[in-house]
Amino acid sequence: MLKFIIVLSSIMALGLSAPANPADETAETLKYVNVVNPDGSYTFEYESSNGINYGENGIGAESATGKFSYTSPEGEPIQLTYTADENGYQPQGEHLPTPPPIPDYILRSLEYIETHPFPKVQLSTK
Repeated sequence: MLKFIIVLSSIMALGLSAPANPADETAETLKYVNVVNPDGSYTFEYESSNGINYGENGIGAESATGKFSYTSPEGEPIQLTYTADENGYQPQGEHLPTPPPIPDYILRSLEYIETHPFPKVQLSTK
């Protein structure tokens, strides 16, 4: 959960440190929901007039799922969904970088290794 709080704080700090868009200066909160239930589950949502939307549901320190969207300074719509649980923070979005495909020669090497296992060798202890 500490990792999640650090990541969320970092995202918020980046958002606050960005240069202000003129539409941001006059933005108004259109929707704000913050519900914390006795069992530790919660729901948080907000929407502003400049197109920023954020929502998250979670269960205490166990897990959280959420999404946010906004328009980048370049005019591109940014949408991100995420899950934070025992497997860590898992963001998904079209704007996130993706790794290059695994080269064919590596795939062939892995297939060869799988089909030709190394023989077991008994080492002498003398």
